[in-house]
Amino acid sequence: MAKDLFNRYLWLVDTIYRAGTITLDEINRKWLRCEMSNGEKIPNRTFHNHRKAIEELFDINIECDRHNGGNYYIENTEELKKEGLRKWMLNIFAVNTVLNESRKLRDKILPEEYPSGEQYLIPIIESIDNHKTLEITYQGHWQDKSYTFQIEPYCIKAFKQRWYVAARSPYYDKVLIYSLDRILEMEQTDLPFEYPQTFHPKAYFDDSFGVIVDEEYDVEKISIKVYGNQCKYFRSLPLHHSQKESETHSNYSIFTFRLRPTYDFCQAILSHGDFVEVLEPQWFRIQIGTTIQKMNQLYE
Repeated sequence: MAKDLFNRYLWLVDTIYRAGTITLDEINRKWLRCEMSNGEKIPNRTFHNHRKAIEELFDINIECDRHNGGNYYIENTEELKKEGLRKWMLNIFAVNTVLNESRKLRDKILPEEYPSGEQYLIPIIESIDNHKTLEITYQGHWQDKSYTFQIEPYCIKAFKQRWYVAARSPYYDKVLIYSLDRILEMEQTDLPFEYPQTFHPKAYFDDSFGVIVDEEYDVEKISIKVYGNQCKYFRSLPLHHSQKESETHSNYSIFTFRLRPTYDFCQAILSHGDFVEVLEPQWFRIQIGTTIQKMNQLYE
Protein backbone atom coordinates (compact mmCIF):
# COMPACT_ATOMS: atom_id res chain seq x y z
CA MET A 1 0.00 0.00 0.00
CA ALA A 2 2.80 2.43 0.90
CA LYS A 3 4.59 1.69 -2.38
CA ASP A 4 1.36 2.31 -4.36
CA LEU A 5 0.87 5.65 -2.59
CA PHE A 6 4.46 6.63 -3.31
CA ASN A 7 3.96 5.90 -7.03
CA ARG A 8 0.73 7.92 -7.02
CA TYR A 9 2.59 10.88 -5.53
CA LEU A 10 5.30 10.53 -8.19
CA TRP A 11 2.73 10.49 -10.97
CA LEU A 12 0.76 13.46 -9.65
CA VAL A 13 3.77 15.74 -9.16
CA ASP A 14 5.22 14.93 -12.57
CA THR A 15 1.88 15.39 -14.34
CA ILE A 16 1.31 18.85 -12.84
CA TYR A 17 4.96 19.86 -13.23
CA ARG A 18 5.03 19.00 -16.94
CA ALA A 19 1.68 20.65 -17.63
CA GLY A 20 2.59 23.89 -15.91
CA THR A 21 -1.05 24.54 -15.04
CA ILE A 22 -3.80 21.94 -15.20
CA THR A 23 -7.35 21.42 -13.98
CA LEU A 24 -8.50 18.44 -11.93
CA ASP A 25 -10.58 17.24 -14.89
CA GLU A 26 -7.48 17.27 -17.10
CA ILE A 27 -5.53 15.46 -14.40
CA ASN A 28 -8.20 12.75 -14.30
CA ARG A 29 -8.21 12.38 -18.09
CA LYS A 30 -4.49 11.66 -17.94
CA TRP A 31 -4.94 9.48 -14.85
CA LEU A 32 -7.48 7.24 -16.61
CA ARG A 33 -4.86 6.47 -19.28
CA CYS A 34 -2.53 5.21 -16.54
CA GLU A 35 -2.59 1.56 -15.46
CA MET A 36 -2.54 2.54 -11.79
CA SER A 37 -6.01 4.08 -12.13
CA ASN A 38 -7.75 0.74 -12.76
CA GLY A 39 -10.24 2.79 -14.76
CA GLU A 40 -11.31 4.94 -11.80
CA LYS A 41 -10.93 8.70 -11.39
CA ILE A 42 -9.16 10.29 -8.45
CA PRO A 43 -11.86 11.34 -5.97
CA ASN A 44 -11.73 15.02 -5.03
CA ARG A 45 -11.03 14.23 -1.36
CA THR A 46 -8.25 11.78 -2.28
CA PHE A 47 -6.65 14.37 -4.58
CA HIS A 48 -6.45 16.93 -1.78
CA ASN A 49 -5.14 14.30 0.65
CA HIS A 50 -2.39 13.56 -1.88
CA ARG A 51 -1.59 17.29 -2.17
CA LYS A 52 -1.21 17.55 1.59
CA ALA A 53 0.95 14.41 1.81
CA ILE A 54 3.24 15.61 -1.00
CA GLU A 55 3.72 18.93 0.75
CA GLU A 56 4.47 17.31 4.10
CA LEU A 57 6.77 14.59 2.77
CA PHE A 58 8.66 16.38 0.02
CA ASP A 59 8.08 20.10 0.63
CA ILE A 60 6.50 20.40 -2.84
CA ASN A 61 3.47 22.68 -2.83
CA ILE A 62 0.65 22.09 -5.31
CA GLU A 63 -1.32 25.35 -5.42
CA CYS A 64 -4.67 26.26 -7.01
CA ASP A 65 -5.30 29.39 -9.09
CA ARG A 66 -8.99 29.87 -8.33
CA HIS A 67 -9.12 33.07 -10.42
CA ASN A 68 -8.08 31.21 -13.55
CA GLY A 69 -10.46 28.27 -13.87
CA GLY A 70 -9.21 26.35 -10.85
CA ASN A 71 -5.89 25.41 -12.41
CA TYR A 72 -3.36 23.58 -10.27
CA TYR A 73 0.35 24.31 -10.47
CA ILE A 74 3.55 23.63 -8.54
CA GLU A 75 4.85 26.56 -6.56
CA ASN A 76 8.49 27.64 -7.00
CA THR A 77 9.34 25.32 -9.88
CA GLU A 78 12.74 27.03 -10.24
CA GLU A 79 13.66 25.73 -6.79
CA LEU A 80 12.88 22.19 -7.94
CA LYS A 81 15.42 22.45 -10.74
CA LYS A 82 18.30 23.05 -8.33
CA GLU A 83 20.62 20.30 -7.18
CA GLY A 84 19.40 18.09 -4.38
CA LEU A 85 16.66 15.67 -3.42
CA ARG A 86 13.81 17.37 -5.25
CA LYS A 87 15.70 17.63 -8.54
CA TRP A 88 16.58 13.96 -8.28
CA MET A 89 12.96 13.15 -7.53
CA LEU A 90 11.75 15.06 -10.59
CA ASN A 91 13.88 12.79 -12.77
CA ILE A 92 12.34 9.78 -11.05
CA PHE A 93 8.87 11.30 -11.51
CA ALA A 94 9.38 11.69 -15.26
CA VAL A 95 10.55 8.13 -15.90
CA ASN A 96 7.96 6.67 -13.54
CA THR A 97 5.13 8.49 -15.35
CA VAL A 98 6.25 7.31 -18.78
CA LEU A 99 6.51 3.71 -17.57
CA ASN A 100 3.05 3.83 -16.04
CA GLU A 101 1.40 5.43 -19.07
CA SER A 102 3.00 3.53 -21.94
CA ARG A 103 3.31 -0.25 -22.05
CA LYS A 104 5.08 -0.23 -25.42
CA LEU A 105 7.97 1.82 -23.98
CA ARG A 106 8.61 -0.36 -20.95
CA ASP A 107 11.10 -2.63 -22.68
CA LYS A 108 12.91 0.41 -24.12
CA ILE A 109 13.52 2.23 -20.81
CA LEU A 110 15.82 0.35 -18.46
CA PRO A 111 16.07 2.15 -15.11
CA GLU A 112 18.34 0.92 -12.34
CA GLU A 113 16.73 -1.67 -10.14
CA TYR A 114 16.67 -0.94 -6.42
CA PRO A 115 16.54 -3.86 -3.98
CA SER A 116 13.36 -4.32 -1.97
CA GLY A 117 12.86 -1.82 0.80
CA GLU A 118 11.19 1.10 -0.94
CA GLN A 119 7.92 0.15 0.79
CA TYR A 120 9.49 1.46 3.99
CA LEU A 121 10.30 4.92 2.59
CA ILE A 122 7.00 6.62 3.43
CA PRO A 123 6.71 5.09 6.94
CA ILE A 124 10.26 6.25 7.69
CA ILE A 125 9.64 9.73 6.29
CA GLU A 126 6.47 10.00 8.35
CA SER A 127 8.35 8.81 11.43
CA ILE A 128 11.05 11.46 10.90
CA ASP A 129 8.38 14.12 10.47
CA ASN A 130 6.35 12.99 13.50
CA HIS A 131 9.38 12.21 15.70
CA LYS A 132 8.10 8.70 16.40
CA THR A 133 10.35 5.73 17.16
CA LEU A 134 10.31 2.77 14.79
CA GLU A 135 10.56 -0.88 15.74
CA ILE A 136 12.27 -2.90 13.04
CA THR A 137 13.28 -6.50 12.50
CA TYR A 138 16.65 -6.36 10.79
CA GLN A 139 19.17 -8.83 9.41
CA GLY A 140 22.47 -7.37 8.28
CA HIS A 141 24.44 -8.81 5.37
CA TRP A 142 26.93 -10.44 7.73
CA GLN A 143 24.41 -11.69 10.29
CA ASP A 144 23.09 -15.25 10.48
CA LYS A 145 19.81 -14.26 12.10
CA SER A 146 17.52 -11.26 12.45
CA TYR A 147 17.05 -9.00 15.47
CA THR A 148 14.16 -6.78 16.53
CA PHE A 149 14.94 -3.40 18.08
CA GLN A 150 13.96 0.26 18.08
CA ILE A 151 15.52 3.11 16.11
CA GLU A 152 15.02 6.88 15.99
CA PRO A 153 15.24 7.82 12.28
CA TYR A 154 17.07 11.05 11.40
CA CYS A 155 17.40 10.99 7.60
CA ILE A 156 17.27 8.85 4.45
CA LYS A 157 20.04 8.52 1.86
CA ALA A 158 20.22 6.72 -1.50
CA PHE A 159 23.60 5.28 -2.54
CA LYS A 160 24.64 2.69 -5.12
CA GLN A 161 21.11 1.43 -5.85
CA ARG A 162 20.18 1.11 -2.19
CA TRP A 163 18.18 3.13 0.30
CA TYR A 164 19.61 3.72 3.77
CA VAL A 165 18.29 5.31 6.94
CA ALA A 166 20.56 7.04 9.44
CA ALA A 167 19.02 6.49 12.85
CA ARG A 168 19.99 6.70 16.49
CA SER A 169 20.09 3.34 18.22
CA PRO A 170 18.84 3.78 21.80
CA TYR A 171 20.64 0.54 22.69
CA TYR A 172 24.07 1.72 21.48
CA ASP A 173 23.29 5.42 22.03
CA LYS A 174 24.74 6.47 18.68
CA VAL A 175 23.73 7.00 15.07
CA LEU A 176 23.99 3.92 12.86
CA ILE A 177 23.20 3.28 9.21
CA TYR A 178 20.60 0.68 8.21
CA SER A 179 19.98 -0.62 4.69
CA LEU A 180 16.26 -0.68 3.89
CA ASP A 181 16.54 -3.90 1.90
CA ARG A 182 17.72 -5.68 5.09
CA ILE A 183 14.60 -4.66 7.03
CA LEU A 184 12.21 -7.58 7.35
CA GLU A 185 9.45 -5.87 9.32
CA MET A 186 8.70 -2.35 10.49
CA GLU A 187 6.16 -0.77 12.82
CA GLN A 188 5.80 2.80 14.03
CA THR A 189 5.48 3.03 17.79
CA ASP A 190 3.84 5.69 19.97
CA LEU A 191 7.17 6.38 21.63
CA PRO A 192 8.34 9.90 20.74
CA PHE A 193 11.96 10.94 20.34
CA GLU A 194 13.63 14.32 20.24
CA TYR A 195 15.31 15.14 16.95
CA PRO A 196 18.66 16.70 17.92
CA GLN A 197 19.16 20.26 16.75
CA THR A 198 22.85 19.50 16.33
CA PHE A 199 22.23 16.79 13.71
CA HIS A 200 22.44 18.03 10.12
CA PRO A 201 22.11 15.22 7.53
CA LYS A 202 24.26 16.84 4.84
CA ALA A 203 27.01 17.70 7.32
CA TYR A 204 26.85 14.20 8.80
CA PHE A 205 27.73 12.60 5.45
CA ASP A 206 29.89 15.46 4.15
CA ASP A 207 33.25 13.80 4.82
CA SER A 208 32.12 10.34 3.75
CA PHE A 209 32.26 8.85 0.28
CA GLY A 210 28.96 7.01 0.60
CA VAL A 211 27.12 5.76 3.67
CA ILE A 212 30.03 4.55 5.78
CA VAL A 213 30.56 7.14 8.50
CA ASP A 214 33.55 5.72 10.37
CA GLU A 215 35.26 8.22 12.65
CA GLU A 216 38.17 5.81 13.12
CA TYR A 217 39.32 7.20 9.78
CA ASP A 218 40.58 10.78 9.82
CA VAL A 219 39.47 13.24 7.16
CA GLU A 220 42.46 13.42 4.84
CA LYS A 221 43.58 14.89 1.57
CA ILE A 222 43.61 12.12 -1.04
CA SER A 223 45.51 12.62 -4.31
CA ILE A 224 45.04 10.33 -7.29
CA LYS A 225 46.51 10.28 -10.79
CA VAL A 226 43.98 9.56 -13.52
CA TYR A 227 45.22 8.49 -16.94
CA GLY A 228 43.92 9.05 -20.45
CA ASN A 229 40.28 9.56 -21.31
CA GLN A 230 39.25 8.43 -17.83
CA CYS A 231 39.86 12.05 -16.82
CA LYS A 232 36.73 13.01 -18.76
CA TYR A 233 34.73 10.54 -16.70
CA PHE A 234 35.93 12.12 -13.46
CA ARG A 235 35.14 15.61 -14.74
CA SER A 236 31.60 14.72 -15.82
CA LEU A 237 30.80 12.57 -12.79
CA PRO A 238 32.87 13.56 -9.72
CA LEU A 239 33.42 10.84 -7.15
CA HIS A 240 32.78 13.24 -4.27
CA HIS A 241 31.70 16.85 -3.80
CA SER A 242 35.23 17.73 -2.55
CA GLN A 243 36.85 16.61 -5.83
CA LYS A 244 39.22 19.12 -7.44
CA GLU A 245 41.41 18.84 -10.53
CA SER A 246 44.68 20.26 -9.25
CA GLU A 247 46.83 19.44 -12.31
CA THR A 248 45.95 18.90 -15.97
CA HIS A 249 48.38 17.35 -18.47
CA SER A 250 48.09 15.90 -21.96
CA ASN A 251 47.85 12.26 -20.84
CA TYR A 252 46.85 12.47 -17.17
CA SER A 253 45.37 14.69 -14.47
CA ILE A 254 45.77 14.90 -10.71
CA PHE A 255 42.52 14.93 -8.72
CA THR A 256 42.31 15.61 -5.00
CA PHE A 257 39.64 14.83 -2.42
CA ARG A 258 39.08 15.64 1.22
CA LEU A 259 37.26 12.80 2.97
CA ARG A 260 37.55 9.69 5.12
CA PRO A 261 39.19 6.98 2.94
CA THR A 262 36.87 4.21 4.09
CA TYR A 263 36.20 0.82 2.53
CA ASP A 264 33.61 2.08 0.03
CA PHE A 265 35.98 4.78 -1.28
CA CYS A 266 38.70 2.15 -1.63
CA GLN A 267 36.33 0.02 -3.72
CA ALA A 268 35.46 3.01 -5.90
CA ILE A 269 39.16 3.64 -6.63
CA LEU A 270 39.77 -0.01 -7.46
CA SER A 271 36.78 -0.06 -9.83
CA HIS A 272 38.72 2.17 -12.25
CA GLY A 273 41.46 -0.44 -12.67
CA ASP A 274 44.80 0.69 -14.10
CA PHE A 275 43.43 4.10 -15.09
CA VAL A 276 43.82 5.37 -11.51
CA GLU A 277 46.89 5.51 -9.26
CA VAL A 278 46.77 6.65 -5.63
CA LEU A 279 49.55 9.13 -4.86
CA GLU A 280 48.87 10.08 -1.24
CA PRO A 281 48.57 9.55 1.63
CA GLN A 282 51.24 6.89 1.58
CA TRP A 283 49.39 4.46 3.85
CA PHE A 284 46.37 4.54 1.51
CA ARG A 285 48.62 4.01 -1.53
CA ILE A 286 50.14 0.96 0.21
CA GLN A 287 46.69 -0.37 1.13
CA ILE A 288 45.46 -0.12 -2.47
CA GLY A 289 48.67 -1.72 -3.73
CA THR A 290 48.37 -4.61 -1.26
CA THR A 291 44.76 -5.23 -2.33
CA ILE A 292 45.82 -5.29 -6.00
CA GLN A 293 48.57 -7.81 -5.20
CA LYS A 294 46.07 -10.08 -3.46
CA MET A 295 43.74 -9.81 -6.44
CA ASN A 296 46.61 -10.65 -8.80
CA GLN A 297 47.39 -13.81 -6.78
CA LEU A 298 43.89 -15.10 -7.55
CA TYR A 299 44.81 -15.25 -11.25
CA GLU A 300 48.32 -16.74 -11.00
